[in-house]
Order: sequence, then structure tokens, then C-alpha cells
Amino acid sequence: MKKVLFAFACLIGFSAIAQTKTELQKHYEAFYNEMRQQGDITGVINALTHLNVISPSKQRKDTLAYIYANDNQHLQALNTIGIEKLDTDSDLAVQVKAISLKALNQPKRALEQFELLNKRTPNVYLAYELADLKIQTGDKVGAAAHVDYGLTNAKPEMKYAFYERQQPYEVPLKAAFLHLKALITYNNDKTNIDASIALLDEALTLDPNFNLASLSKQALVSRKETPEEKK
Repeated sequence: MKKVLFAFACLIGFSAIAQTKTELQKHYEAFYNEMRQQGDITGVINALTHLNVISPSKQRKDTLAYIYANDNQHLQALNTIGIEKLDTDSDLAVQVKAISLKALNQPKRALEQFELLNKRTPNVYLAYELADLKIQTGDKVGAAAHVDYGLTNAKPEMKYAFYERQQPYEVPLKAAFLHLKALITYNNDKTNIDASIALLDEALTLDPNFNLASLSKQALVSRKETPEEKK
């Protein structure tokens, strides 16, 4: 009889725990929806974190990592989903890893993720990221191939954002590719500075307010003029 009572008590206990867990999940799902409506990022992160503890979900974890990354909390994003290159990752997870690793100045690891994204769905924006990262890692041939693809396929209405100034700004994507091509041209032949400057002038013709191209041009002009001053 005691065994029967003990088993019955255990059954009631498990049922109460399950009911509490279900109620908690419903509470945090409602809380998550409310925080989304209010645009409260901290609240959304809090809700998703609780939901992942109560009822772990890969999709929910990817969403949490994306919200972290979108809020420039890149280390937290990577702590949530890891840094490994996994073919089983969702596109969202790969995108988060790529963006966050690049933001944390890990170009080689970021390159792996961008290559995986590009393998799944090639496009000119990924081509730009790949070219930029390959310049940083010393793959000039690979970078040039992506730049050529970008210059061929970039549409006039496509823009790319830069953040080196306090106020972010956008330029035509083609201008951004021309800037990269100028860098590659200079790295290939540092004695032919004029060719790189001509490409930067072309980029500045597309957008005279392209600050990064203007800074690059100033640096190249200075290097060109310096040897003459030393003579």
C-alpha cells in the first residue's frame, strides 16, 4: 500500500512540475511578444534566454544570437551559437557567425562563414565581404575574382554602408567595389600608384562623399609625392 501511495505522490509531483513548466513557457512567450511590440531589446533577450532554458530550441537560439549581433553584442552572439563552421547550421546562424567574427577582427574565421553563405546563395553583397576579407588575409587572386563578379553584377540602386566615421553613410555598391579594386591594384604593383588613384577617382565620381575612398586617395597621393620630396 505504501508503494502505491509513493508512486501516486510521485505522479502528482511530476504532473505539477510539467504544469509549472508549461505555465512558465506560456508566460515567457507572452512576455517575448510584448517586448517585441515595445521594441525592448533587453526584454526580448531576457525572454528568449528563459525560453531556451525552459524548452531548448535551435531555432530560438539562432534568433537570440541574431538579436545579440544586431545589437552589436557580438561576443554574446558567438557564445550563444559557437564559432565552428557547420554545414548543418541555418542560414541565420551562419550569417550571425560571419558578421560577429568579422566585427571581432577574426577575418580567417569570418571568411569560412561567408564562403559557406556564398556557397548556398551567391550574391554581390557576399562577394564584397569575401573580397574585403581575402584582401585582409592576403588572397589577392581570390579577392580580385570577387571584385570582378561584383563590378559585373552590382546594380545602380544597390548601396553599401560604411561605419569608419561617427555617422554611418552609404555609397553605391559599385563604388565600394572600385575602392577594393584600387587596393588590390596597389598591392599588386606599388610602383604604379596612378592606376589605383584612377580607380579611386572613378569611385568618387559615383559618390563624391565616399569618405573611405577619399582617405585612400589622399594616402596614395602622399606616397606618390614623398619620393619626389626626398630627391
